Amino acid sequence: MSETYLEKALVKLARQINAYDEASLMNLWEKYAEKVRHFEPTKRWEENALVFNLIQSIRLKNQLFNYNWAQSRKPGDSAVDIDLAALTAPQRTPSVMEEQETTPETAEQERKKQERKGKLLTLTPKKRN
Repeated sequence: MSETYLEKALVKLARQINAYDEASLMNLWEKYAEKVRHFEPTKRWEENALVFNLIQSIRLKNQLFNYNWAQSRKPGDSAVDIDLAALTAPQRTPSVMEEQETTPETAEQERKKQERKGKLLTLTPKKRN
């Protein structure tokens, strides 16, 4: 079975991304997670979402590789189910802001922030004269 142009392009992209080390990519994880967290209907947001998912895909690939490698080194052990979702997000270290006590003011700010999520944007074309 021959590969299509699209498949060849995807394989080439995978080889290029796989050439980067996970540590370098994980340095960018929080930056792109934050960009994707703030949705905007733009190409820039779409590209950021793809970059974020590429970073996550490398982490997932490495976690799966390490898990399967470790399982293959244990003769006689049966395979254990693995939580794939838990493999993509890095362990968070508490920031200075997170370590501070929650005050009623910050709790109220967080509640208001949560209420703003899911806002529907109405996009209308500009009127031409």
